[in-house]
Order: sequence, then C-alpha cells, then structure tokens
Amino acid sequence: QVQLVESGGGLVQAGGSLRLSCAASGRTTVMAWFLQAPGKDRELLAAIRWSGGTTTYADSVKGRFTISRDNSKNTVYLQMNSLKPEDTAVYYCAADIRNWFMGFPKNPNQYTYWGQGTQVTVSA
Repeated sequence: QVQLVESGGGLVQAGGSLRLSCAASGRTTVMAWFLQAPGKDRELLAAIRWSGGTTTYADSVKGRFTISRDNSKNTVYLQMNSLKPEDTAVYYCAADIRNWFMGFPKNPNQYTYWGQGTQVTVSA
C-alpha cells in the first residue's frame, strides 16, 4: 500500500505562486494532481509517468502550472504560477501502479492512492 503526503498549500494573492509537494511511501507508475472546487467534481490538472516523465495538463493550467518529479525522493511537485482566484480549491495528489499507455485517466475513480488534500486559496 502506498501512502501519499501532501504539503505546500496556503493563501496567496492573485498573480502569485505556490509549489505543492506530494511524497509517496513507495513506487508508483503514475502520479497526478486533481483539484476540487466547492460544489464541483474532482478535475485532473496534471499527471506524470515515473518512467520517461511523460506529462499531461488541463487546458486551464497550461503555461502556468508545471508538474515534475524527483525519483530519489519518490516525490512529485506542482509549481503553480500566475495564480487566479478561480484556482481556489482543494488540491489532491493521486497515484496508481498500473501501466497506462493511451494517455492518462481523467476519472478520479481510476486512481488507487490519494493524498489528504491541501487547500489553495487565491485572493483577488
């Protein structure tokens, strides 16, 4: 079983930056970041494969957010720049151990392991 521990959330003004971290207790094949805004379903923001480093991004964050990984620490990061009030949400780290070859699943139910969530609030 893999445990995911998130950190890095907080309150920031519009235009500012934050970096989220997600440390995994074991090896996985895919890790991802989801957001869940109030009253909304969880939405895939970014994902990365440990082997090869292939990434994907939601259109809403392309050019602003960057997902990266540190193999030695089993940790993934989400660098968030040019933050907007509409980015306000709880951000969840997710992971799986299955091999997916055709893109990344967008349905959160397809990910096995989840972090506890971290709140990001962007003020106007």
